Amino acid sequence: MGRGDLTDAEWERLRPFLPVSNKRCGRWRDHRQVIDGILHRVRTGVQWRDLPERFGPWKTVYERHRPWSADGTWERLLQQVQAAADAAGEIDWDISVDSTSVRAHQHAARSYRPTAGPRVKGGRTGGTPGRNAVAEPDRPPGGGGAGGEGLGRSRGGFTSKLHLSADGRCPPLSLIVTAGQRADCTQFQPILEKIRVPRPGPGRPRKKPDSLAADKAYSNGPCREYLRQRRIRHTIPEKTDSQAARRRKGSRGGRPPGFDEDRYKKRNTVERAINRLKQSRAVATRYDKRGYVYLGTTTAAAVTIWLRT
Repeated sequence: MGRGDLTDAEWERLRPFLPVSNKRCGRWRDHRQVIDGILHRVRTGVQWRDLPERFGPWKTVYERHRPWSADGTWERLLQQVQAAADAAGEIDWDISVDSTSVRAHQHAARSYRPTAGPRVKGGRTGGTPGRNAVAEPDRPPGGGGAGGEGLGRSRGGFTSKLHLSADGRCPPLSLIVTAGQRADCTQFQPILEKIRVPRPGPGRPRKKPDSLAADKAYSNGPCREYLRQRRIRHTIPEKTDSQAARRRKGSRGGRPPGFDEDRYKKRNTVERAINRLKQSRAVATRYDKRGYVYLGTTTAAAVTIWLRT
């Protein structure tokens, strides 16, 4: 077993939730060997073509990672690992939310061209495919330029932004990828609604945390109103200009929002979650052209964190 490969215990936690067939051409190559190759690439950031031979053909590894990123397999694996942790009482539901910028490598710069119809191999983009044409797997919406693939310009240059929520023990709960210039508050509601931890028995998945901490980037009316509607206790500091505007209004400005200073000190858990994710070089620097593939890469890194926490 190589450095970074799945242990027997980690493999047994993943094996029951893996697909058994690609529904097109029989059985897949051994899942464990291919997943070890994917995790090796996520950890080292090596080009797919340079994967060591012990993981099998590089194209087989890539063609397993790409459709799993497209159809949500990586996200389902993350949810199942979280469900096992929640059943064992290992999730701290006092969560934190934040984002981090990720520098995009020049290999990620090519935007994907939009197509008018279903893509098929051989160059056809619409109409009835030829007799020998093979339809490619469905892909999430995107393309049409860098913005559609979660690429943009920020102070750091050509970047993407990774939004995430993390539980009180650091492992990430949910992940979203956007362009680098997108404001944090615009993804506040989507990142919370993406939290979905199934229960081991009957019942709905858990989506609501006990409490939440966030920095001033999320200190606005819509974010606070959303939390009040869901009855989520929260600790978000008030911006200086918001304080001044409220004071100018006098009694019409209302009371200041509650702020628990001791609870806010625990917000460092999401910063530590970001640091752990960025220990994977394919997460710290974006090499993937497609936004959904990069999201699959970060989700695979998150699955590894949950398995090894």
